[in-house]
Formats: sequence, structure tokens, C-alpha cells
Amino acid sequence: MPIVTLSTDIGQGDYVVGAIKGQIVKAVPNVSIIDISHQLVANNYLHAAYVCANAFSFYPANTIHFVIINLFEKTPDHLLITKLQDQYIVCPDNGILTMIAGEKPVNIFAVRINKKNISGVLSCTEVFADIVQQIEKGTSPQQLGEPITIIEEKYPFRSTVGPDWIDSQIIFIDQFENVVINLTKQEFEEHRKGRKFRIALPARNEGGIANISENYASVEQGERLAWFNSAGYLELAINKGNLAGLFGLKRFSGGTTLNSLPNNKLMYERVKIFFE
Repeated sequence: MPIVTLSTDIGQGDYVVGAIKGQIVKAVPNVSIIDISHQLVANNYLHAAYVCANAFSFYPANTIHFVIINLFEKTPDHLLITKLQDQYIVCPDNGILTMIAGEKPVNIFAVRINKKNISGVLSCTEVFADIVQQIEKGTSPQQLGEPITIIEEKYPFRSTVGPDWIDSQIIFIDQFENVVINLTKQEFEEHRKGRKFRIALPARNEGGIANISENYASVEQGERLAWFNSAGYLELAINKGNLAGLFGLKRFSGGTTLNSLPNNKLMYERVKIFFE
């Protein structure tokens, strides 16, 4: 039974997600369709990449992941397909592939969409349903599309570092207003080198956060904490509170045009860590 995941910015307020599933089931009746999220934010590629990459890692080989974000940034005439860590990723050619992969995959193929038939999202997802059907029949990406070497590439800034500080970006804020920054435990420990540290929070720098906790229950209700979440990234929170709202922390709003950002980098509000 083929496994297909859907990650989109479509939302679930109307019929579109249901219609996409109908297209896929019609093409491959025995398919298993799993929703990762339909609340991705158009233009917030880093948010989408964080959600997708960390979810995809839990799926078995040959899972087919379909990502739709900012599909009509320009009229699409093809979808990209690649195989990454033994899983298929199908997505628009708008930079989301390199954001998820962290680099440009070696073998990428373009599956053409007939522009004359494009009337909305479902015109493009019909092509995806056919891709799923062909993969189920044993068709390889090489047979599905033509090799493509020039694609839209977008990459986030990495944390910047100095002798006694790290400057990191907010990449995700969840529904509880917990804040995830683009710093892994390995990166943190490499720069920490056993030293004491302080995570400075904008607008309120009275002490910051100076300890790494195991989980939310490690501190009293209302206390701030920092911990490495299941994805391995540093997360800042308040036990039973809303850290982002209290400290005025914000993620990328989507209001800035991507073309105005330098070198195809996406800029987010930053959090600084000092070492002693």
C-alpha cells in the first residue's frame, strides 16, 4: 500500500483538501493518505521546511510527500520530484525543495503541467495524483519527468557565532506560543564548550534563561525554560504560559517580499545566547 503525505497552506475551511484526496484515491484506490499540516503559511518557507523535514524523517522508505506552499507565486508549468533519503518529495519549483533538503538534491526531475488546463490548485494536484499512480506501477522519477538542473533555490540564514555568543533565528512558533530557534543541540554544545550561558530575550533582558530543562514539567508553572525538542532544536517556552506573546517574539510575517531579501535568504527575528 503506497503512503502519501500532504503538507499545504490551503487550510481546511472548504472542499479543496478533500478534493485532492479524492483525486489521489481515484488514481490509486489502496493508497494511505496522511495529513501532516494544512496550516503552512504562504511565503513562510522556513516554517514549512521545519514542519515537513521533521515529520518526513519518521516515515518509511518510498513514502511520497506532496508539499504545496505558495503554489501560484507564478503560474506553475511543472512540479519537481526528487528522492531524498529513500523518500519521494513532490513540490512546486519555488524554493521549498532546497529549504526542506538543506541543499540542492543531486537528481531532480520536472513533471510538466499543461498551462492551458490550469484553472486552480486542483489542476496541478491532478498531475500529482498521476505521479502517485505511476510510482505505484513502478515508474521511476527519471521516467516521470525530465532532468532539471536550474531550479529556484532558497536557503535560510544559519546561526551566526562569535567567541562568546550565538545569534539564532526564530523558525517556528506553535499554537501555545512556544518558540523554536534554528539551533540544534550539537551546534549549541560545540559552541558552548562547557561554559555557562544566558539566553537573552528581547524587550526583557533581566537574566534571561540560564539552564537547559528536560521538558516543560522541569520548571514551576509560569517559569521560563529552554529545552531541546524531539526535532533536536532549541525551544523556548513558559510552563503553562505564552512566551512569544509575553516577550514580543515574532516569526517571519510573510509581508516582506522574498525578492527584497539578500541572496535568497529568509530573515526572522533573532534570539542571542551569551557564554561566560
